[in-house]
Amino acid sequence: MGTRCCCGRPVSISPSEFSARSPPKPHTGSAGHPQGSSCCLPPANPLHMAVLQRASAMHPAGSSFSPDEEPLIEEPSVNRASRPKPSDHLNGAYVIFFLLGVGSLLPWNFFITAKHYWAYKLQNCSEQAEPAPSDLRDYFESYISIASTVPSVLCLVGNFLLVNRVSASVRILSSLFIMLSMFLVITVLVKVDTSSWTTCFFALTIGCVVVVSGASTIFTSSILGLSSRFPMRNSQALLTGQAMGGTVSAIASIIDLAAAADVTDSALAYFLTADIFLIVCIMVYLLLPRLEYSRYYMGSHWEHPSLVTTSPSSPMEDEAEPGGPAHSLPQSTVVPPLRPILHKTAALGFCLFYVFFVSIIIFPSLSSSIQSVHQTSGSLWATKYFVPLTSFLLYNFADWCGRQITAWIQVPGPNSRLLPALVLLRTIFLPLFILCNYQPRAHIRTVLFNRDVYPVAFTTLLGLSNGYLGTLALVYGPKIVPKELAEA
Repeated sequence: MGTRCCCGRPVSISPSEFSARSPPKPHTGSAGHPQGSSCCLPPANPLHMAVLQRASAMHPAGSSFSPDEEPLIEEPSVNRASRPKPSDHLNGAYVIFFLLGVGSLLPWNFFITAKHYWAYKLQNCSEQAEPAPSDLRDYFESYISIASTVPSVLCLVGNFLLVNRVSASVRILSSLFIMLSMFLVITVLVKVDTSSWTTCFFALTIGCVVVVSGASTIFTSSILGLSSRFPMRNSQALLTGQAMGGTVSAIASIIDLAAAADVTDSALAYFLTADIFLIVCIMVYLLLPRLEYSRYYMGSHWEHPSLVTTSPSSPMEDEAEPGGPAHSLPQSTVVPPLRPILHKTAALGFCLFYVFFVSIIIFPSLSSSIQSVHQTSGSLWATKYFVPLTSFLLYNFADWCGRQITAWIQVPGPNSRLLPALVLLRTIFLPLFILCNYQPRAHIRTVLFNRDVYPVAFTTLLGLSNGYLGTLALVYGPKIVPKELAEA
């Protein structure tokens, strides 16, 4: 079919193509004649049409990933529409997040697990059969708990304020290097004779604990925010690695305790293990952005994070804006809005706080001070391995099992009243541990649970409930807030 356009140029159009074209809206150009009319448009390129059809098939409107594959923070669709979703080759990203999870709580676990070393250092460096009472030695775990909790809270607030001011890579790498430098100081002090300045050594150790705890908090919260951009399985790998870090430190402590004849030799190998693992964490984190799978989900967020909202795929993720349009927050937004985050996560935040509050009161200050009722028998089980096995290894392994269970079972739900009820029920662990063979007993003289099986059972339940309930609160949190606020 032949015709001429408004400019007088001959155009050949087939009848089917002519009927398929819709009349355009007239637009007057500078010359006064309509522009953009269908006759002035070039014929549709079949190759372009095929590409568009294939792109629309790969990214259909309203499509969403499965719950296990859906990232918690989406990057703008314009960045992803032109490339297919890569697979995690050889589970590289999963392994990296697992190792980073191990490293996130490794400093804390290595500090609290080296009980024999701290007792040796804080009693004038003399292994006596009946050491003289020492406040620094007997309550060292309590001092560590205080010295780690206060800076952790302050650094958690600081990380919230810095989440859009400082890139995640700077926060993560700087915190890793700070932790490594502090652990190198602790490692050097192992072979230094501190018998003449025990109090100064205690103050220096507590100072290192303060710095390491603050850096560890920034690292943990930053890496959790980074994992929220990836599918859920990577967040689960991170949380599983955190629990495995405690198990690794407990196993390393038992091996060093059994293999080394001297306490300092055991502690030296123990802290060198922590130094090496922190170096491994730095290396694997630098490897993360080199993976195609990681670049797909991190995208432009790597150095210049921008908060982007996409329509939630399920009502549980954002009940306030179901199916809302995607939009970006203004570039001037440097501090995430606190009110909507607190409004949606107040109950889960309380659950998470109270789970760890009860756990940190009991473990390790109470649980590691429970001695075997057969202490006077002189057996290796009662004198050397009871606390490392029944307190540290058992608790961390139970905590790891509790976190693993959340990969298959996630009940109760984020809005259930049963979740805070179960969290509050954990308060009963406090009197249960106190009524075991806790030493030294200054006020409560009665030992109600006078068998070794009782602290074993209580520690197992404490670890399982800590891992399961704490992980539920952590996993539910990013799901119930708008996705642009998930990292905050």
